[in-house]
Amino acid sequence: MRAALLLPAWLGFLVAVLLPSTTWAVECCLGSEPRERWTEAQATDWHRRHDWLVGCNYGPAYAINQLEMWQADTFDASVIDRELGWAESLGFNSLRVFLHDLAWSQDRTGFLARMDRFLRIADKHHIGVVFVLFDGCWDPHPKAGRQREPKAHVHNSGWVQSPGAEILGTPERHDELKAYVLSVIGRFHEDRRVHGWDLFNEPDNPNTTAYGSVELKNKADVALQLLKKTFIWAREAKPSQPLTSGVWMGNWGDPEKLSAMERLQLGESDVVSFHSYGKLDDLKKCVANLRRYRRPILCTEYMARPAGSTFEPNLGWMREQGVAAYNWGFVAGKTQTNYPWDSWEKHYTAPPPVWFHEIFRSDGHPYIRDEVRYIRRITGAPQDPVK
Repeated sequence: MRAALLLPAWLGFLVAVLLPSTTWAVECCLGSEPRERWTEAQATDWHRRHDWLVGCNYGPAYAINQLEMWQADTFDASVIDRELGWAESLGFNSLRVFLHDLAWSQDRTGFLARMDRFLRIADKHHIGVVFVLFDGCWDPHPKAGRQREPKAHVHNSGWVQSPGAEILGTPERHDELKAYVLSVIGRFHEDRRVHGWDLFNEPDNPNTTAYGSVELKNKADVALQLLKKTFIWAREAKPSQPLTSGVWMGNWGDPEKLSAMERLQLGESDVVSFHSYGKLDDLKKCVANLRRYRRPILCTEYMARPAGSTFEPNLGWMREQGVAAYNWGFVAGKTQTNYPWDSWEKHYTAPPPVWFHEIFRSDGHPYIRDEVRYIRRITGAPQDPVK
């Protein structure tokens, strides 16, 4: 690899000018040693330098999935600006936002430019971002280009995995994703607007009720292989922000019973992240069990009203504990996550009487006004007399 350093100067200049989106990937691959996992002291210092992080998993109402959010033909900065204004009104200061490797591979320079534009909009509203690079949930066969329309009344009917099963299921092809990781993290590796990098969301999720019949049978094994590599690649980019991948099933009370995936996630993450869609008592058990790792804790998914995971009291308790909190859902839109998970098996003809996720209706009015007032009280945001 070091032999590439002998390239003629004019060729290096040409690469830098014509392929700016890959410049960081080239630089990072030329013998760079990955940075180490943060020490407990480094993780604690990062935590102290940030206010309590609170926000949501954000996707604009116009997008059925990550591709429709980020592709050039459908990326809509005006909608994003309007909706992030609503997030700012709640006192949210951080968002968790999903990327997709196909959106990058089809338009590398444009994709990075749109990421930068998104960060500029978020920063305008005093909001930082945790970007998610890979995702193991829902449709394992993503396709770039125009995305399908939602299935009526079905939760996340068009969300897609990244990478798709074609690459994930072929470990020999995993290295094709290295340039994506290096390019994206390398471009923003010292950007104060980026709060962190979530490398792989629920990598071993079997998606049983929705796509179980077409899922990879060895998904947990191949996803484990990819995540191991992704931590290495991400550290080659030397990010100043923390890396993480969240554990998502169970309370993690017995270290001897952790899966291989959980051991990797907890053992390699700079800061600990997890998901909890249970009541407050379950949330408390999760946090108590994760305290043993002596690192800042981020709850990167919570809030499913019918399951008992609600803003009140869960959000208030997480603020007391200094646990970063990102609820799932924001504005009701094409993802239809106001419908519950069981809408894949149970027939719905109208929104459920109690929404599963989402805070705002599509016009920006709160789904539950008292809920919004509670969020603002916890974050310290001014109360809106109109809404």
